[in-house]
Amino acid sequence: MRLRLARIDQLSDLEAIADEWWALWHRAPSATPFQSPTWLIPWWKTFAPGKLCVLAVKHGATLVGLAPFYVEPGGRALPLGISVSDYLDVLVDPDHLAPAGDVLSGAIVDGLHAGISAWALPELRPTAQALDLAPDAIGELHPGDVCPVLALPDQAQDLAEVVPHARMRKVRMARHRAARAGGYTIEVCGTPALVDALGDLVRLHAIRWAERGGGIFADERVAAFHREALPALDRAGLLRVLRCRIGGEVAGVYYGLRDGTCAYAYIGGFDPQQAYTSPGTLLIAAAIEDAVAAGAREFHFLRGDEPYKHAWGAVDRLNCCRIFRPLKALAYG
Repeated sequence: MRLRLARIDQLSDLEAIADEWWALWHRAPSATPFQSPTWLIPWWKTFAPGKLCVLAVKHGATLVGLAPFYVEPGGRALPLGISVSDYLDVLVDPDHLAPAGDVLSGAIVDGLHAGISAWALPELRPTAQALDLAPDAIGELHPGDVCPVLALPDQAQDLAEVVPHARMRKVRMARHRAARAGGYTIEVCGTPALVDALGDLVRLHAIRWAERGGGIFADERVAAFHREALPALDRAGLLRVLRCRIGGEVAGVYYGLRDGTCAYAYIGGFDPQQAYTSPGTLLIAAAIEDAVAAGAREFHFLRGDEPYKHAWGAVDRLNCCRIFRPLKALAYG
């Protein structure tokens, strides 16, 4: 049976394939929560910065390939989720890897012929399926952001084998200080506590970033996107939100994502008035221990090479960016 391509340009049609999308997401070996419908559909509903241009490959009634893009007003095609997603990619069923990839590659070329100026695929992991696409086009490969990753042991009691001694000592110190400051708790936030936890995160993040432009939540749409996405992410088992209280007061919030083998430290907010008790250290330690208990093999600190990530023992991995341009561009140098 031949594969066929469907182009989706309406939100209602995108929502209609959510179940098929989930089934493909579970089969695709490199899928992360950033490629899930619970992340990308709310993103489009919140931002919608252009014209929807989703490429869907079907084998009979089965979805075997998905490239969720939109075309911005200037004519460039970009992935859904850009700017708020640390890893971007397409989804391809491993049982149809070559033929589905060929169909997506052909659709990219067709789009270039139809007036799309370029297809950009930023923030691709080294294992991204989009790296296997080979359209008949000018291809560019550029380095992306550094994303430090900590390899996890089988048991939390073995964390000292992968986390440097100095960091483990700081964890013990933070726990002792928090205990002397009235005690501390780490709360796992699910529905309905997620709304309050997100409010705490936005508030604390804004405090820390007040002198540097307000951070990512300065754009009110970002918080709106997360309010839309969080309940569905929680129902899908892809969410881990932890809230730290010290002396009964909220001192920090950790917002993480997870799948079967990986945990992703997405964003945190911490009270600068509680710096002495290190709520950030308490929360990251709890998140790492929680990831190990859930069977994760890697803890991803995501984009940015901040020193604290390496202090936990994380090792840099480099994302990359692929750009496809029409071959006729060669004629213009």
